Order: sequence, then structure tokens, then C-alpha cells
Amino acid sequence: MRVARENSAVKVQAPAKVNLFLEILGKRADGYHEICTFMVAISLYDSLLFEEDATGDIQLACDDPAVPAGPANLIHRAAELLKSRLGVRSGARIQLTKRIPMAAGLAGGSTDAAATLLGLDALWRLGLPRERLAELASELGSDVPFFLHGTAAWCTGRGEKVEPVSFASTLHMVVVSPSRGLSTAEVYRGVRIPDQPVSPERLRQALEQGEVEAIGAALHNRLQAVAEEKSTEVRALRELFTGLGTAGHLMSGSGSSYFALCRSQAEAIDLARQLQQCWGQPSDNQQAGRSHRVFVVHSLAQD
Repeated sequence: MRVARENSAVKVQAPAKVNLFLEILGKRADGYHEICTFMVAISLYDSLLFEEDATGDIQLACDDPAVPAGPANLIHRAAELLKSRLGVRSGARIQLTKRIPMAAGLAGGSTDAAATLLGLDALWRLGLPRERLAELASELGSDVPFFLHGTAAWCTGRGEKVEPVSFASTLHMVVVSPSRGLSTAEVYRGVRIPDQPVSPERLRQALEQGEVEAIGAALHNRLQAVAEEKSTEVRALRELFTGLGTAGHLMSGSGSSYFALCRSQAEAIDLARQLQQCWGQPSDNQQAGRSHRVFVVHSLAQD
């Protein structure tokens, strides 16, 4: 996550993520599911600009009118949590430039919340260690702590226990986001806990080897079958990608975004063009298809 000072303001670039592996291990007493997942941050960003506000209030504005800017927004909640826990009297004006699709399994809300903790820590010169910020992040959402621990990690518990991983390979992907998202809660409600969970060891070994074909063969998401029942778009994307010859393909998180793992950046760009032609749209690696948004991205290097 990129944090930079711009005169008296702070700017943070907040990346999306994809899940290369997601298995459900059980149901917890608190209502959440016990999971094992591997997440990778990718080169698709929201941008947040933080400025001091003398009134002491938190004010949020967004370039996308579809994004609610009130107290329920995770950015607002993260700011108020930091203020209350640290006894901060200062306020902030926050400008969100939204690029990560919503309700898409890419953790757009979670990364914005993590960016808010980092951005306001810098703006208000609190000097909090990442460990303390991660504790606060876990109160905001299961995916939020991931973004405070680098760019790739195995996550367990409900997702808040983060084991950062360093791997040398750069993964090139095409991410397709349908116009209609999916509710995370609804997808999880429909999932069946497997009698024999898929082991993550195959992907662990593939990541250590850095072999894209092996990584593609080890992709797994327990939530995908449920999402396909709820979304014809996800099912159609899986059927389409099956015939495109990529190293692998998978739905990210609880959907509805779907990604293809490619062998090179050139292959990813070519695939994006094929998809645009398939949907009757101009070739462009970051334009909207008929009812889809298409992004050529890569995994991010360690901070």
C-alpha cells in the first residue's frame, strides 16, 4: 500500500486483491466461517486523499455517486474507530477516487478501510506500529488486516490471522467484473462445509517453485459453486474461460469477479482484447465490456 505526503495532505493508493485459494474449514460459534485462503494484492487501485479538518469531523466524498459516503461506509468507520481509540480531536476530509468494483470479491471496501488507518495515522502523526493498526483493522472486517501485512499472505481464522508470504514471481492476470455483484453474506450462507477440505499444500509448493502452470492447476475456491448458482454471469465466465487456454482461472473471494492467470503480460493483454471482441467492444485493456469491466493486472511486489 503506497502512502505519500503531498504538502499538508496524505495520499494512499489502495490495491485490490484476488484469492488464489479459499477453503471453508468449519462454522464458528460467533457465526463466521473458519477459512484458509491465499490472497495476493494486485495492480488495481482506489485512491484516497486525506486532509486535516479543523472542525474535528470526518467528511467523506467520492467521485462515484453509487458509493455511500455516510457513517456506514468502512472508510468512515475506520476513521471514527481511530479517533475514538486514540482520543484524536482532529478531523479529516477524505476524497475517494473509486476504481475497484464493488461487491466483486476484490476487497474494495476492506482495502479502503486499511488505507484510512494508514493515511490518518500519517496525517495525524500518530506513529502507530503496523501491529496496532492490524488489531484495529480486525474490528472492521475479516479482509482488512491483510492489507497491512504486505502484498501476499495465507489468511486463516475468519481471515484476520495473516501469515505474509514472499515469492519472487510476478503473476499476470485478467480480471473481469460483471456489473452485478454478489452479497458476501448470502454466498457464505449457501456454502456447504466439506467433509474433506482441499489441502493448500499443492498451491504452497507451486508458489515456492514459482511455476505459473502449477499455480494455475492449484487454484481453488469453495465459494464458487454457490456463486454460480446465484449468478449466471459467474457461471458464464467460468464456461468462457475454460476454453481460452490460460494457465488457470477462478472466481475471486465471494464473487462476482473472475480472473484468468496468464503466462505473461503479453498473453494477458491479448486475452483482454479477445474478451472485448467477444463482447463486441473496442479492444482496450481497461474498458467496460457489455456488462463487464475488464482489467489487465499483475501481482504486487513486497512493500
